[in-house]
Amino acid sequence: MQFPESWLREFCNPPLSTQQLADLLTMAGLEVEELRPVAPPFTNVVVGEIVEAVPHPNADRLRVCKVAAGAHTKDGLLQVVCGAPNARAGLKAPLALVGAQLPPAEEGGAPFEIKVGKLRGVESFGMLCSARELKLSDDHGGLLELASDAPAGADLRAALNLDDTLFTLKLTPNLAHCLSVYGIAREVSALTGAPLKTPAIPPVAPVHDAKLPVRIEAPDLCGRFSGRIVRNVDTTAKTPAWMVERLARCGQRSVTALVDISNYVMFEYGRPSHIFDLDKIHEGLVVRWGRPGETLKLLNGQTVALDAQVGVIADATGPESLAGIMGGDATAVSDATKNVYVEAAFWWPKAVAGRSRRFNFATDAGHRFERGVDPALTVQHIERITQLIVEICGGEPGPIDDQVVNLPAPKPVTLRVARAAKVIGMPVTQAQCADVFRRLALPFTEGDGTLTVTPPSWRFDLAIEEDLIEEVIRVIGYDRLPTTPPIAPVTAHVKPEHHRSAHRLRHLLAALDYQETIGFSFVEERWEHELAGNADPIRLLNPIAAPLAVMRSSLVGSLVQVLRHNLARKQPRVRVFEIGRVFMKDASVRDSDTTVAGVHQPMRIAALAYGAADELQWGTKERGVDFFDVKGDVEALFAPRRPRFVAGTHPALHPGRCARIEVDGVAVGWIGELHPKWRQAYDLPHAPVLFELELEALLVRDVPQFQPLPRQQPVTRDLALVVADGVSHEALVDAIGPGEGLVRSARLFDIYKPAQPVAGIGAHERSLAVRLELLDEAATLTDERIDAELARVLQRLAQRVGARLRA
Repeated sequence: MQFPESWLREFCNPPLSTQQLADLLTMAGLEVEELRPVAPPFTNVVVGEIVEAVPHPNADRLRVCKVAAGAHTKDGLLQVVCGAPNARAGLKAPLALVGAQLPPAEEGGAPFEIKVGKLRGVESFGMLCSARELKLSDDHGGLLELASDAPAGADLRAALNLDDTLFTLKLTPNLAHCLSVYGIAREVSALTGAPLKTPAIPPVAPVHDAKLPVRIEAPDLCGRFSGRIVRNVDTTAKTPAWMVERLARCGQRSVTALVDISNYVMFEYGRPSHIFDLDKIHEGLVVRWGRPGETLKLLNGQTVALDAQVGVIADATGPESLAGIMGGDATAVSDATKNVYVEAAFWWPKAVAGRSRRFNFATDAGHRFERGVDPALTVQHIERITQLIVEICGGEPGPIDDQVVNLPAPKPVTLRVARAAKVIGMPVTQAQCADVFRRLALPFTEGDGTLTVTPPSWRFDLAIEEDLIEEVIRVIGYDRLPTTPPIAPVTAHVKPEHHRSAHRLRHLLAALDYQETIGFSFVEERWEHELAGNADPIRLLNPIAAPLAVMRSSLVGSLVQVLRHNLARKQPRVRVFEIGRVFMKDASVRDSDTTVAGVHQPMRIAALAYGAADELQWGTKERGVDFFDVKGDVEALFAPRRPRFVAGTHPALHPGRCARIEVDGVAVGWIGELHPKWRQAYDLPHAPVLFELELEALLVRDVPQFQPLPRQQPVTRDLALVVADGVSHEALVDAIGPGEGLVRSARLFDIYKPAQPVAGIGAHERSLAVRLELLDEAATLTDERIDAELARVLQRLAQRVGARLRA
């Protein structure tokens, strides 16, 4: 909600500065998100009146203007050379006098000073300005045209009220009564005690008795419908400058006089309304729910399909507008319109909520109606709209047709003063609570320690006792809450040493050169099908955007999207990770905080590496990151535990460069290179390497146990073993059996696969060189014992994997 401070102060003008007023609103729950001046600083700019404008003798596009500027031109008229196409005699425009300081052309630059200049041989004593040159708007099509009654020589800042401030409020959904300047003024009056000025809206006398037949068929959609006919309206009339200015300062662009009047009253009193072209309505209007198969072309040009969940205003030919959201194109007013029908209604919030999101757009009207708009003032607001139409566009109004069928019945809410004091955390008296309700204009009755409030028609948010407690403390002031330490002692619980936090894992990954990202939990459905193999993802009822329609069951899609984002910005090396929750359907009943209403939502950790393995440097040759680089990162995360990497297949990963990660025989994740078809589908020059793990598997670690240093020296022996191509490194190490007998460890240090057959190595065989570390902590090893242990190892290798010593 954006509005100018000057408009607010017309309704309520407390003795507070702009910043104090902003702080007051924020502390009362109406967060002021931004304070912005209407215009940047500039000096010595006045209202100038062009008395004469003749062509420049030496330039086709320039004019030599004689400009009157009141007291600033005592000795005659100022001569100003101007190139604006709309420079003409009689026009009033901003005139920057010699010595004026104008806003800089670029942000952060120095102010632009006006000096006496000479353009094509003709002197110029000042500059006539456009809106963009004064940084009032981006319009640079010509001079800023001022009102014809603006006094020449007047300070432009005073003439246009430029010493004003724009407030931008970030309102929560329960503050629907503050979605207007008058509604905010009502809050300011309650908070400060300053008088609230409520302008009288006198009825406009009808000059004919014509009414449009209206029938309400859906009282659960529309509780009150008011309207009136206005004939012989001049729809080509120009919107007054003061209204255009106020709408602009509320962030609303001027369209036509009728549309501007409707928008103005919406910002003024929070009442959305609609103006129909009366001659385009067939027979009468019917307020009803939509019907399957019906369509409606809206004012924004979009054609939507209707059903029984969407409210409409229809005539004899079909729907004419979406109830409470947007009008239809068929009955829109135009320059040819002569007769109009002005409508203001009360639409039930539940009947409007979420409807516009179904059609992927939002409107100011829908934003207000789905939160609740005062049903008691439809007639008064039509009178206000009619008053403005007659003043600006002329016309002959008829009587108001007001149909009341189903208004909300106010339900009294009781506040217990003792309960309020307990919830607030400070003593409050019944008199204080009564004063708050009196200031907020909330009708109430008092009992013994209680106050019973009957919510007024404009308050849809007062339903339970806690709502009244909130009103009490925000009016009394959150700043008056005492600083009270907790009564219970705060004792830090030390986590067991074998358990580490997710934050510790973030540090470990950052040390491995990964950067953390945070992605949406809702993703494109394509990611789930292609990268997670999830044919039935959890769908959102009201997605914030059409592509983000399902909940993710894997973090891989989010990381691939981050990679694409970085590659589009010419980042050749990307290493990112994410710790987040995933969501999967699970009908089983689990006693766990990760399963809620049939949805299993565990935490996972995933990372992606792309590009060079190391940053560019002179000491090493650049090479691309590969499977084993990322495998080493995974092992570093698990250390001192040693995970197993078992060949497998995953929908997102290369079938020959993919492994399932297991810990103690349990699968906890995957690692591999992105599948070639997905690399091509997602327009990636090279395939990244990724891993995804269950977070819980990484939070538990083995605590190192004390072991004395061995008293004996270890012995190392190298074995060159010939095995079949299908024998994996892990199978070979398992056959050696580190920890059994004298073998303390086994480490692979060389692989030899000859290009041509050689003696001792077959066509489908290779040589693996393994270094064994032998140790007996009780006695020194002799050659005989070492040879016997090697013979035992070779026998096990031959039996289990068919290995033999290379000749």
